[in-house]
Amino acid sequence: MSYKTLLTVLTTPANTETQLEQSISLARLADGHVDALCLGVDRTQTGYYYAGANAMVLQETLARAKEEVNAIEATATKRLAQSAVGFNVETGVAQMADIGRHVARLARFCDFVVLGQPYGKDRPAEAEAIVEAALFEGRAPVLVVPDDAPLPAQPKTVLVAWNESIEAMTAIRKALPMLQAADVVRVVVIDPPQHGPERSDPGGLLCQMLSRHGVKCEIDVLSKTMTRVSDVLNRHAVDTAADLIVMGAYGHSRFREAILGGATRNMLEKAKVPVMMAH
Repeated sequence: MSYKTLLTVLTTPANTETQLEQSISLARLADGHVDALCLGVDRTQTGYYYAGANAMVLQETLARAKEEVNAIEATATKRLAQSAVGFNVETGVAQMADIGRHVARLARFCDFVVLGQPYGKDRPAEAEAIVEAALFEGRAPVLVVPDDAPLPAQPKTVLVAWNESIEAMTAIRKALPMLQAADVVRVVVIDPPQHGPERSDPGGLLCQMLSRHGVKCEIDVLSKTMTRVSDVLNRHAVDTAADLIVMGAYGHSRFREAILGGATRNMLEKAKVPVMMAH
């Protein structure tokens, strides 16, 4: 595969192992390079300092963040040095409101960002902001990896969620090396529109395009038998023993998804297999 520069962002010791192992695995396939950004995060609300916090409180929170990032850096450096892949470890301390700038700076110059699931038990508060910074400010594809379901070195079955959107097509184009390496790519269309341009052949033009790149495609047209699209995709991924789901991210605004929910947010929270997203 052609992913030469892989970025992972580490902010807590808890998610370090999964993200590092996945990054190393992908880098080995393409003789690639892993960039590990280790951040100590001051999770105190910024406005708190202006409500009477003194310099001692500020110094204590920063000292705690520095201790945490030192531990993360030591773990990342030790594991990457053992991996025989090229790597670079960068460290820093940031407040919650400033994390996106640091992530986006490196994401712009990488081929792939490897992150853990941003929602769920014991997930840090900054995880969601990191995913969104990579997608929106960094414009990079993001691989979200559940702790108990890493992406195999050679994915055999890949699901592509197709809804004719720009976001979906962006994700598919950026996932092309993975699609070409898979044994089969299942283009999943859920409740195709009856009056859309692809009403007579849902997913047909996409399969034609992919087949010309050597991708072996099949089309699965599914009914929305569950409330959420993400639930249908997750169930189909389990039923077909899929190794990866490729889908567009945030077809609606982030604010709307945060308040009302959406396919992206629900998938990030409940994914059973790794999910590759792009916007």
